[in-house]
Amino acid sequence: MYLSVFDIFKIGIGPSSSHTMGPMVAAARFLDLLRASPFHAHGLRASLHGSLAFTGVGHATDRAVILGLDGISPESYDASAADSAHARIHAEGRVTPPGLGPLAFAPARDLVFDYDRALPGHANGMILSATDAQGDVILTETYYSIGGGFVRTAAELASGDPPDTTGAPVPYPFRNATEMLDMACRAGLSIAQMKRRNELTRRSASALDDGLAAIWAAMAACIDRGLATDGTLPGGLNIRRRAHDIHQALLAERGLNLTAPHTINDWMSVYAMAVNEENAAGGRVVTAPTNGAAGVVPATIRYWLDHVPGAQPSKVGDFLLTAAAIGGIIKRNASISGAECGCQAEVGSAAAMAAAGLAAVLGGSPEQVENAAEIALEHHLGMTCDPVKGLVQVPCIERNGLGAIKAVSAASLALRGDGQHFVPLDACIETMRQTGHDMSEKYKETALGGLAVNVPNC
Repeated sequence: MYLSVFDIFKIGIGPSSSHTMGPMVAAARFLDLLRASPFHAHGLRASLHGSLAFTGVGHATDRAVILGLDGISPESYDASAADSAHARIHAEGRVTPPGLGPLAFAPARDLVFDYDRALPGHANGMILSATDAQGDVILTETYYSIGGGFVRTAAELASGDPPDTTGAPVPYPFRNATEMLDMACRAGLSIAQMKRRNELTRRSASALDDGLAAIWAAMAACIDRGLATDGTLPGGLNIRRRAHDIHQALLAERGLNLTAPHTINDWMSVYAMAVNEENAAGGRVVTAPTNGAAGVVPATIRYWLDHVPGAQPSKVGDFLLTAAAIGGIIKRNASISGAECGCQAEVGSAAAMAAAGLAAVLGGSPEQVENAAEIALEHHLGMTCDPVKGLVQVPCIERNGLGAIKAVSAASLALRGDGQHFVPLDACIETMRQTGHDMSEKYKETALGGLAVNVPNC
């Protein structure tokens, strides 16, 4: 399956691409299925399973399903309209999706968190059903939110990824890093150039450039909102936003010429933390490749643009294309889902993508870019996903800051070499997949182990 840069980087809402955006997308798909069916529905039901049940409340999965069944999508999300719709649905016990009319749906009755029955396809499973006036099920579908906002039905998951619907072949169909490097060598092209030519089989050059600019604009705006906002994050942990105060302190120190060399790490961290505080608050973010890891790539780009001499904003597109190429390889051959492989699949993948993008815009060869991605991913292997109270706050926010620091360090180390290294990126990705498979479910976004049980939730 061909993965576009716009599949890897999707503009949406927080706090989670797999637990918020994915279920909302699944709800929209079910509404489309219902519109195309010959049945006349009277009501809707939903059940959440596995990680969607265990950490669903903390990730706003229930809210996402409720709003999705009312016809709201991540792309069209407006916070004020969503709040009004959410209150109306709870008060009236019905949703009003476009083209279907009012349908009975009382969240307290019709939205079930099933903690006992995991679905076989993936840790993030949900079942959506439509009922007639007697309450009998007339249509049902099982969906899996497989990370990064990607959604598959049970049938799609069982048969493998669905084919690319455009049918247009891409000139550089690399499935792994080995093929990517081989194609780059034979074609004499950079990874970004190959990825760009692949993208141009789906859209015009102007549409591609406009889309890449929109992705970076959304990322940059998210950083700026996070840096400008203080207060306390929702969810009950009473976590104080820190990015605003840290940023103000960094600006003051710079003005007084008091900055120590290691302070650059604080700049990288504060950019990432700003994004993930916005994500935790349910704000507008870009999956990179997920919401839980959304701060790493934009923080690395912002670090490069604002702190590295000679950085050219015109190369942001190459950064994103390179990062998307690496993210696509990881998703194809392992996972970007914390519920499937732990946080190594989220922040680890994001760090690999960011390291590759930075190495590319700093003039690295394809071999150095691949090396940068491998270094970054290798040093996240085994990282668990153990969010306190199921919220994308602790340890997620700080973890993105450290992921950005690792990404920059990985790119720098790779550029000090000639691209030759001992562990291939493909071997590192396979190791991540195997590690995730062997990892206890307690440490895969269920909030049943690790920090989630060893830190008080209030």
